[in-house]
Amino acid sequence: MRKIELLAPARNLETGIAAINFGADAVYIGPHKFGARSAAANSLDDIEKLITHAHIYNAKVYAAINTILFDNELEEAQALIRDLYNRGIDAVIIQDMGILEMDIPPVPLHASTQADNFDIERIKFLDKAGFSRIVLARELSLPQIKEVRENTGCELEFFIHGALCVSLSGRCYMSASTGGRSANRGECAQPCRKIYTLSDSSGKIISKPKYPLSLKDMNQTASLKEIIESGIDSLKIEGRLKDIDYVKNITAHYRITLDNILEGRNDIGKASSGKVLFDFTPDPLRTFNRGYTGYFIKGRTEPVGSPDTPKFPGKEIGKVTGTGSGWFSISSREKLSNGDGLSFFDRGKTLTGLKVNRVDHDKIFPLAMNGIFKDAILYRNHDAVFEKALALSKTLRRIDLIMELSGTANGFRLTVTDEDNYTASSEIAAVKEISCQETDDCSHLKKQLAKLGGTIFNAPEIRISLEENYFIPVSRLNELRRDAVEKLFQARLSGYRNARPEIKKTDLPYPYTKIDFRHNVSNRLAEQFYKRHGVVQVEKSFENSGRRITGPLMTTKLCVKYENNLCPKQNNKDRRFAEPFFLVDENIKYRIEFDCQNCLMLIFKD
Repeated sequence: MRKIELLAPARNLETGIAAINFGADAVYIGPHKFGARSAAANSLDDIEKLITHAHIYNAKVYAAINTILFDNELEEAQALIRDLYNRGIDAVIIQDMGILEMDIPPVPLHASTQADNFDIERIKFLDKAGFSRIVLARELSLPQIKEVRENTGCELEFFIHGALCVSLSGRCYMSASTGGRSANRGECAQPCRKIYTLSDSSGKIISKPKYPLSLKDMNQTASLKEIIESGIDSLKIEGRLKDIDYVKNITAHYRITLDNILEGRNDIGKASSGKVLFDFTPDPLRTFNRGYTGYFIKGRTEPVGSPDTPKFPGKEIGKVTGTGSGWFSISSREKLSNGDGLSFFDRGKTLTGLKVNRVDHDKIFPLAMNGIFKDAILYRNHDAVFEKALALSKTLRRIDLIMELSGTANGFRLTVTDEDNYTASSEIAAVKEISCQETDDCSHLKKQLAKLGGTIFNAPEIRISLEENYFIPVSRLNELRRDAVEKLFQARLSGYRNARPEIKKTDLPYPYTKIDFRHNVSNRLAEQFYKRHGVVQVEKSFENSGRRITGPLMTTKLCVKYENNLCPKQNNKDRRFAEPFFLVDENIKYRIEFDCQNCLMLIFKD
C-alpha cells in the first residue's frame, strides 16, 4: 500500500509538536544554520525533542539545510548533517549539490524546491543522482506531475497550501540584486510584495501603482485527490515563518480532507499512526491568506495575482449599511465579537484595518472609525472567538490499543497491543477473591482500565479473560494499567527505525554541458559535482559574482500580460502597449521579457 504523507512546517519545537498532534505525518524544521528561512532557526536539542515526539506516532522529522553554501561553510555543514543524523533525523532537505560530494552518513536526501525542480530533464537526473525525494516546483500542472512520476522512481513531494514565491524557486535574485539579501541564502527581503507601476516601452501606464508581483496563496483542497492520483507521495504545507495557530488550523483542515480521501481505500493509506480527535472545526479562510488560488495545477485558468494588497484582508463577512458617531452597522450572517479585527478597502483602494471594541446587535463600535463608509465591503482578519478556540484546543492524537486482562497462577496479567502491533504486558501477584457484586459483565473493570488520560493511547476494545468474576482493588488495576502502558510507550520509542540508504556517487551525464549562474554553484564541491557529471563550463552563482550577472533576476509563471487581460492566448487584440514592459518603483526600473512559447515571464534589471 502506498503511504500518503501530510507534511507540515515547524517554526520551532512548540509548533512542530502542535503539527504532529493536529495530524501531520511529518514535519520539516530548520536547524540553527543553513536553512532557507533564517528567521526560523532551531537548536539541535529542540530538534531532537521534536524527533522523539514525532517518532512515537511513526511520524518523521526533516531538517531543512536548503541554502547554497560557500567554501568556508562546507565543513560546518557536513558536521551539522552528521549531528542531525546522530540525533535521529529522518531526512535532510538540500539545495546545494556540493553536499552530495561530502562525507556524510547514510541519511535520505530530499532535493528542495530551491533546487529548481521545474525542468523534467533535471528532475530525472536528480532521481538517479542519489535523492530519495524531490520537492517539485509549485508551478507544475497535473499532466506535468504525471510525466515526472512516469519517469522517476523516487518519492515526490508537492506544495498544497500556503504562500507562493512568484519566481521559480531557486531562480530569484531580485532581493540579492537590490539589497544583498539572497533568497538562496535564506535572507529574502520580498521585493515581490512591493508597489510597482507597470508601463510599456514608451512610458505609457498599463497599471497604476499596485502589487503586480504579489501572488495569492495556494490552496489545493479541491484538487487534493487528483494530486495524489497523479503520483505525489507527500503533500506539503508551506509556512516555517507562520505562527502556531496557522499550523494547527491548516494541518487539521488537510488531515480531515485527506482522511476522507483515504477512507475505504486499500491502495493508499496514511503514513503515520494514531487518530486525531478534533474539538474545533478548521477553516482556512480564517487563517492568514491573500486570497486562494489553485495556481497552475490545472493550467493557466485564472488570474493568480493579489495586486491590491500583499496583506491579509480576511474572510468577507458583509457590507456596511450605515455609519454614525463612533459606530457603523453591517449586514452579515457572521457573528462578530469584541476583539475582532476587521478590514476594508478605503476610497483610495488601500486596505485599512480597525478593531472591534463592542458589539451591539448589528451595530459595531470600533476603537477608531478609520474612514469606514457606507457600502464598504468588510472582511474579518482576526476572529477572536476562533483564535481563542485554537489556543485553548484540547485536540488529542491517540493510538488505539486492545487491552486484555487475564489470570495467572499467582494473580493477574494485563496485555496491551496497539494498532502497529507493538505489545507489552504487566503482571501483579494477588489473592484471587470472588467479587461480591452480582454482575458478571466486568464493566467496572473495563471502566477502570480505560482511564488512559494523560497518555497517547485510547482503548476502544477491552477484553476480560477471567475464569471468575474476581475482585481486583482499583489501586492494583491502576498499577497494572500504568506499568503495561509505559512499557508499550517505551517499545514504540525503541522500535522506530529510520531509513538509512547508502548514498553512492554516480557518474551519469548531466542533461547540459554548460550551466550558468542559475544553477547556483557557490562552492568548489558543487562545481566538482557538476564536472563529475560531464559539465564542462560552470558559471559561478549570482552570490559569488559580486552582483555583476546580467541575466534574468526572476523567472515566473505569473504573466502581467495575462493578469491585465493583454495575453494573445486570451484572444486579446489590444495593441495599445509596446514591448518591452517595465516595472518601476521609486528607485529601480525592471525590464520584462515574455517567453510566450514556454509561458514564462523573465525580469531583468534595466
